[in-house]
Amino acid sequence: MPNKTTERSYGQGAQGEPNSTQTSKPTLWAKFRYSFDNSIAKSGMFVTWMLIFMVIFSILLVLIKSVLYVTPFITNPGTPVTFNFETFWGSFATLFGKGGEPTWAERIMGFLTWMCTIALTGSVTGFIVGAITRTFDRLRKGKSAIIDNGHTLILGWSNRIYPILKELAVANQNVRKAKVVIFSDQTRDFMEDEIEARATELGKLKVITRTGDVSNPEDLKRTNISNAKSIIVLDADNAGDANVVSAVLAIKAVNPNPNIRIIAEVDDANTGEALTTATNGQVITVRSHEIVARVTAQASRRPGLAAVVLDLIDFDGDEIYFASVPALAGKTYADALLAFNEAAVIGYVDEHGVAFVNPAMNTSIPNNAKIIAIAEDDDKVIYTGVKEEIANTPVTATSRAADPAESLLIIGWSSMGRTVLNELSGFLPKGSTVHIVAQSRYVDPAELADLKFGDIQVTYASVTGDIDDLIAAAKDKHYDEVIVLGYRNAISESEADAQTMLTMLQMNQLFMADGNGVEPTRLVAEILDSRKTELARVAAVDDLVVSDSLAALIIAQISENPALAPVFADLFDAEGATLNVRDIADYAELGKSVSFGELVATGRNYGESVIGYRAANSNSSDGSTGVILNPAKTSEFVPVAGDSLVVIGNL
Repeated sequence: MPNKTTERSYGQGAQGEPNSTQTSKPTLWAKFRYSFDNSIAKSGMFVTWMLIFMVIFSILLVLIKSVLYVTPFITNPGTPVTFNFETFWGSFATLFGKGGEPTWAERIMGFLTWMCTIALTGSVTGFIVGAITRTFDRLRKGKSAIIDNGHTLILGWSNRIYPILKELAVANQNVRKAKVVIFSDQTRDFMEDEIEARATELGKLKVITRTGDVSNPEDLKRTNISNAKSIIVLDADNAGDANVVSAVLAIKAVNPNPNIRIIAEVDDANTGEALTTATNGQVITVRSHEIVARVTAQASRRPGLAAVVLDLIDFDGDEIYFASVPALAGKTYADALLAFNEAAVIGYVDEHGVAFVNPAMNTSIPNNAKIIAIAEDDDKVIYTGVKEEIANTPVTATSRAADPAESLLIIGWSSMGRTVLNELSGFLPKGSTVHIVAQSRYVDPAELADLKFGDIQVTYASVTGDIDDLIAAAKDKHYDEVIVLGYRNAISESEADAQTMLTMLQMNQLFMADGNGVEPTRLVAEILDSRKTELARVAAVDDLVVSDSLAALIIAQISENPALAPVFADLFDAEGATLNVRDIADYAELGKSVSFGELVATGRNYGESVIGYRAANSNSSDGSTGVILNPAKTSEFVPVAGDSLVVIGNL
């Protein structure tokens, strides 16, 4: 049977001959359009075409006039129009505002005058239109100077700018004409479009954008730095600390005023310390990635801790305030914990501005000190006196058994992973193990070779991302916690979050399936973009650490109240006081009503400042995870198994 072949055309030459194709002959109109399109781009031809069209229109006007003048009921009586050159000239001259000239000399001069007038008028009009267009373009590019006062100035651009704006809007909702000026190298159109799309519900907060180089002093002069309320310098995504340092130096060159606080976001601890020292404390540095890493590590150990941190540092609900309470002078810190019915004391600031978070219980409150307290508003920090009946309640702090060794599974990796492991090594029991599973296309295996963090044994497996790889890793042993880290810097934030949410769904599928050897356990995940929060919660994660929100909240809080900087530094530092979520069974008898004041009194025996509790059975869909901060000391509830206390103490 002969093979059936298909004729091919490879083009002209050795490989074959081109197929002859039948092409239709272009029409006269198509030729005219083609010639017109080619010639219209030439300025001389444009004038020629205009004159041709004027002649054609003049002839049409003569014809129309001839018809109209002989039509009954329109011209009465009908007056025939003779079609001659005089009639044509009258119609033609009418188009350029002339006509009625009796001699050819006047007609020629009139036509030349019209051409000169058109040329001059067109030139002047073009110049004016061009100038106006350039002015509007310059204004749209954000090159004009800022004349506002008392504004918050943000230098740089990153994804953290959206939650920062949202928090500043909440913080300034009672401030008249609150303004934020954003100055970055992005175009004004881009910034305004992104803010409109991603930072909704800003209320009365006015956001002004300008374009320029944040490290150029001449450009910064346009931002009216000297009259700004505070300055935030953002570490642009993947840009490093060099740009932040350059921006700070440019600020100092433009405005040497030491009273304007500068909040700078940095990655390196040495860079942050150098900036603070070189500016005599004017620059307050925030190491966002380190804070996120520490919260992620601690959230893996303490259920609900991520929600506690977000609740504590946002502008909704209870916040941290400073209050002068002369009545506490000379009393102990233990007394201060029970001296406010509607405020939870967490420390004090001495007269030199040094913050002491959760000091020893027998510490005497010095004169002129300010109490650091969590309250609904600053007017709620009211001294109600030490409740002796609560303070003298016989409470016994039970001894806590040593925690057994734990096994953790980390899925995903980034540069932040080292900080997470370093934080975990500080409080994981001796003999604990960490197994890291990461996709080789995103992480170089050499980066994870021979990781050592104290007494923690760290192992690593390179996978493809297939669910079979997760099954093999998860069923290897029982893990006490699973942490899912985003592949930040390796891929875009959207891709990293999508990969994280896919992993969360896969792990929950494995937890619910029978017979695969994977035991259900706590799941903690890091989400880079706060817009993905609701999607991530669909995956039924136990704790969600939203990176951009966490860092942005701290930056916004410090920009509004720089006195919070040492408090946050203590809370999120590797040493000193820290937030914890403790089993309530160590503080109260389960099933028996207890007041929050009694729980605070018991916490004193552990050397802890009790600031709230978490009801295990009250997890809500909005991500609050049942956390209640700063309930009244007189409020009572019945603790049950699984409930926790939120405390500030030592690890």
